[in-house]
Amino acid sequence: MHTNQFIQKGTPEEADKTIILIHGRGGSPEDMLPLMRHLKAGDAWILAPRAAGNTWYPYSFMAPAAQNQPYLDMALSAVDQVVKEALQAGFAYDRIYFAGFSQGACLTLEYAARNARHYGGIIAFTGGLIGATLNKDNYQGNFADTPVHISAGDNDPHVPLSRIQETTEVLRALHADVHTEIYPGKPHSISGEEIDSANRHVFG
Repeated sequence: MHTNQFIQKGTPEEADKTIILIHGRGGSPEDMLPLMRHLKAGDAWILAPRAAGNTWYPYSFMAPAAQNQPYLDMALSAVDQVVKEALQAGFAYDRIYFAGFSQGACLTLEYAARNARHYGGIIAFTGGLIGATLNKDNYQGNFADTPVHISAGDNDPHVPLSRIQETTEVLRALHADVHTEIYPGKPHSISGEEIDSANRHVFG
């Protein structure tokens, strides 16, 4: 990945953790940066990858997986490259955190479940694992009680509750400490309540 394919804020030398921010469809890394004013993450080095054309993959995350290829594999690779940046800067996995919204939340969860290990924490604002049906052979490793926060509205137009429930089951089978919050009537956005809940569960 070229350096112009992600943005960063802060420096690794001044941080005790790194947070990878993953934007949604039609969004940008810059859209995600204001979230850091509300997350109680302390001194963090922020890395935010940028999707080509502001979209990680072309169709719904509930579409058959083949329809979103090769874009999904490219998106997963983009996240992996940013994780490698963090590792090369000296951050162990348990000091690497993820936060994503919408399509970015789906990508966050898909990447983490395919590479389960003890991360610092994972925040998915309105997202679930990707595919018309979930191929559980894709998901392996051990989260070793990594805190995972998933939240959404109860009638979100893009992310059905059934997929959040399936996602929770998969992550718990991989030994993640999953906390879900479903909000009646919440629009497709990030609310203050969600952020407060994520702070409690992920950052303590």
